[in-house]
Amino acid sequence: MSAAADLAYTPAVAEATASIYERMRRVVPAVEWPFHAPLIHAINTLKRVRNAVILAHNYQTPEIFHGVADIVGDSLALARQAASTDADVIVMAGVHFMAETAKLLNPEKVVLIPSLSAGCSLADSITGADIRLLKQKYPGVPVVTYVNTSAEVKAETDICCTSGNAVQVVESLGVDRVLFLPDEYLAKYVATQTKVEIIAWKGHCEVHERFTGDQLREYRTRFDGITIIAHPECPPDVLEASDFVGSTAQMIDYVGDKRPARVLMVTECSMSDNVATGLPDVEFIRPCNLCPHMKRISLANILESLTTLEPRVEIDPAIADRARLAVERMIAVGR
Repeated sequence: MSAAADLAYTPAVAEATASIYERMRRVVPAVEWPFHAPLIHAINTLKRVRNAVILAHNYQTPEIFHGVADIVGDSLALARQAASTDADVIVMAGVHFMAETAKLLNPEKVVLIPSLSAGCSLADSITGADIRLLKQKYPGVPVVTYVNTSAEVKAETDICCTSGNAVQVVESLGVDRVLFLPDEYLAKYVATQTKVEIIAWKGHCEVHERFTGDQLREYRTRFDGITIIAHPECPPDVLEASDFVGSTAQMIDYVGDKRPARVLMVTECSMSDNVATGLPDVEFIRPCNLCPHMKRISLANILESLTTLEPRVEIDPAIADRARLAVERMIAVGR
């Protein structure tokens, strides 16, 4: 029987979760709360028993992001926090490569991924064998790999990066050219920001590649005074049609600092919901492209995972030792 099967929205649960609901009232309808609250209460109770910490990516739904997460952020922020947590159990409310990264940085801890099917189109676009062939074709050229990759791929890498520190990582190597893998659009964006020659791969994010420049121009005609900010995993015509380009963390900072009256965040849809909870003076226009992999994580399977301590993320030590070095180098470079 599922751990969530007997949960009920009792007066005690309502009282215990009332302050949590206040944080997300603007984006979670009241009619949904009786379904979420018992799960949130059970998870928050059990994670104290387990000495567990829940890491949630910015693309998670509000009931996870604001309801049970202890640490939230983009891939780099989660990697940094995973490296310093003193919890015994880490639950990754994200996708599989993020859970692997947490395990790389915490080899002795229990790391859980609530759904093994929470993958990533970018991570699936390249293998360790692909990189070994590229290194034969471009001998001596350093390999910079986006953190959105498997541990096997990271093990063939000199240094990892995120969208937030990609330019900084590339320039930290002090070379004339690098292999930059696997996101083609992020590689093209980085190439516009540095004199280092970027050799790219043709991997794409299935969420960001669906946006188009024409779509954004249509939004400008429909919504007066709109500010458009885009993630660099989007195609070049989308970035050209935007007012600001940045990582998920940089996008959040931009909206918080600039407080545009009306904004469109060109990225995964749930991030707008999560940011909107704290910015009642900003109107968010939502082009709702959802990541099917992120949405495989739910309150129900987080509770199940904490109850059973499964599924656990395990990495072959021979791969882990090399992959860990690439991630640690990324963290050392900074944001």
